[in-house]
Amino acid sequence: MDASALLWADRTWEEIPGDLAAASQAAILPVGATEQHGPHLGCGMDFVLAERLAHAVSAQTRVPVLPTLPYGCSLGHSRRWPGTITLDPLVMTQVVTQIGTSAYHSGVRRLFLVNAHVTNAAPLRCALEMLRAVHDDLMVALVNSATISERVRAAHFADAADWHANAAETALMMATAPALVRPDRITAADDPDRTEGLVFAHPVNRTSRNGVTGRPSQASLAEGERLFGWMVADLAALVRRGLAETPPLSPPDDPSGPEERARGSHD
Repeated sequence: MDASALLWADRTWEEIPGDLAAASQAAILPVGATEQHGPHLGCGMDFVLAERLAHAVSAQTRVPVLPTLPYGCSLGHSRRWPGTITLDPLVMTQVVTQIGTSAYHSGVRRLFLVNAHVTNAAPLRCALEMLRAVHDDLMVALVNSATISERVRAAHFADAADWHANAAETALMMATAPALVRPDRITAADDPDRTEGLVFAHPVNRTSRNGVTGRPSQASLAEGERLFGWMVADLAALVRRGLAETPPLSPPDDPSGPEERARGSHD
């Protein structure tokens, strides 16, 4: 945990308006999942990563961080391995939409969704669509942690295209949350990516023998520290750009102006 992060949950209702005013009315929502991560990583890996990343970025940007959403859309992990607690996509969309709406009523006008679980992307995109459709002056950005930048993406995909609990994720936990790592289980955890050339998207129990896709045996503390440093720097840069961003065009005038509305009332 970064002690210098600005955490929404620690602030009072009198303090939050000032926090938002100082941060261009922005807030960060870390989103993860609770799911199996092979025999060598704890089930909280995704939400722990989202939280550590958001807190580190908040420490640099002073953007308030909302409480982490620890559950995500993990239906593809099946029930073969214990540990996965999942929301279905519709429920997740509704949950994030309601969180965003409440944040809006507290003054948030720039919301960064920082997602650390790949299959959350679709429901989070739907929540983004819902939020901006209802709140015209709310800007929402969806950032997937593994693809913040090209160098971060390359590191995640180095040992598998359909990676999970792989070298990158293992290294990140070594660097940021070593209590989630079982060092004695890493060497034998490697399992290859079997998805190349497939037409259908198969659940993990049809593509992996142990819940892993990739080579966690290649992970190292040094690589985790380097990768996490890249993720923090690149996300902080993106957030700073977002704090200064405005829509390319002003909202168009209401096509039904005062005269048209008055005329309509007499029809």
